[in-house]
Amino acid sequence: MIHALFAGAATFVFALAIGEPIVRYLRRQKIGKEISEYLPEHQGKAGTPTFGGFIIWLPTFIVTAIAVNWWDHQSILLPLGMIGITAAAGFVDDLGTLQNRSQKGLSWRFKILFTSLFALASALVLYYAIEVESINIPYVGSYALGLFYIPLATIIIVATTSAVAVSDGLDGLVGGTTLIAFIAYGIIGFIQGQEFVATFAFIIAGANLGFVWYNAHPARVIMGDTGALALGSSLAVVALMTGQWLLLPLVGIIFVAEAGSNILQIGYFKLTGGKRLFRRAPFHHHLELIGWAETQIVTRFWLISIVAAMVAVALALEVPER
Repeated sequence: MIHALFAGAATFVFALAIGEPIVRYLRRQKIGKEISEYLPEHQGKAGTPTFGGFIIWLPTFIVTAIAVNWWDHQSILLPLGMIGITAAAGFVDDLGTLQNRSQKGLSWRFKILFTSLFALASALVLYYAIEVESINIPYVGSYALGLFYIPLATIIIVATTSAVAVSDGLDGLVGGTTLIAFIAYGIIGFIQGQEFVATFAFIIAGANLGFVWYNAHPARVIMGDTGALALGSSLAVVALMTGQWLLLPLVGIIFVAEAGSNILQIGYFKLTGGKRLFRRAPFHHHLELIGWAETQIVTRFWLISIVAAMVAVALALEVPER
């Protein structure tokens, strides 16, 4: 555990060190994000540099290469691979959100299809190579799911990736909530004796903390899908590697609420012929429109995430051995 904590702290310092030159470079190159016309209250953020996900992933890859014994724990290549693949897709999508660009971002259908293909590949690796196939139920026990695990793991990765991306709309929101989620799974990994998983989770948490330094309101940089898609996919894979993926909706309760509000808004709109359930979706925009300040929303979402993570870790301890 000491090794994992030191690795996380080192990654934070690394992210903090490279963050400033990355932000300055992006500003010099005028790589600024275009804000949707449907978000008039956010137009003041137009031009804020995007691609902030690089502040998270460069330190993550480098520190993981040093701090984790890759030869003995080759399974760590799976979440790293998902980070690389989804961050690359996010990078292409972010190119389409820049100001004064004729190129458009990736369609949501393409992103879902792309994520689904690699999620299925990850599920196959988890089942056949890493040999993870169980569901751990608090107070009940652990049960093997057999081949049913593969489609289930695929859905979990796609859903988590999409939910985290949808939640990325306020300064510090996704950075802080995923930070808490990775700390929770780092603790769970340590409890299970999977110190390499714990180390990796704390490394991402440390990198995320360094990013939040620059993303705190008013943000100097935005993570974009370069960060959000990769955070979601790697969080799902880490949860699956611990076998405690049933707790993921609790650990990521904010992502569930945000994605759920989008689904409810679209469904209600279609069923009622144009009426809205929320003033705007996802839910953080609804809260803005009823008078909550951006910093209030983010801070309160962090607090909810902390409590949910504490409960999730407690429940992870309540899975009896068979």
